[in-house]
Amino acid sequence: MKLAEALNLRSDLQKRIAALRKRVAACSVVQEGEQAAEDPLELIDKCKHTLDALEQLTCAINRVNSNYRTPQGQTLTELLARRDNLLQLHSVLNDAAEDTRRDPDRFGLREIKWVAILDVADLHDRCDDLGRQIRDLNNTIQAINWLVEME
Repeated sequence: MKLAEALNLRSDLQKRIAALRKRVAACSVVQEGEQAAEDPLELIDKCKHTLDALEQLTCAINRVNSNYRTPQGQTLTELLARRDNLLQLHSVLNDAAEDTRRDPDRFGLREIKWVAILDVADLHDRCDDLGRQIRDLNNTIQAINWLVEME
């Protein structure tokens, strides 16, 4: 199985767990004299088995991410950490640019006037550059995911 397929399977398992949680919650309490549509204990058991499968798959994915090296010598774990870092920085810069926008609340000349101290155009340029870096890194990671075989 390719790493990309394992990642898709992990996503499916996570969605299945979320659905099982909702089903357990929906069947945990019924009106007196009524019966639940499903047995919540059976659903909990299914959830446990799905969680066990997710744990095994996650461990296998993490092993591959830690062991596979790009031609430049980086592990997938390092590429993923770099992407997370870039995404966080992009978010900080984007929020900073958005925070410079304030609705005018000045009604007279004596009231406080808000002035942006950040160069918004520069922040947007930096966000655009980070966006390009993130896209390039995502493309690299995706390409690797479809090349690497799981052990």
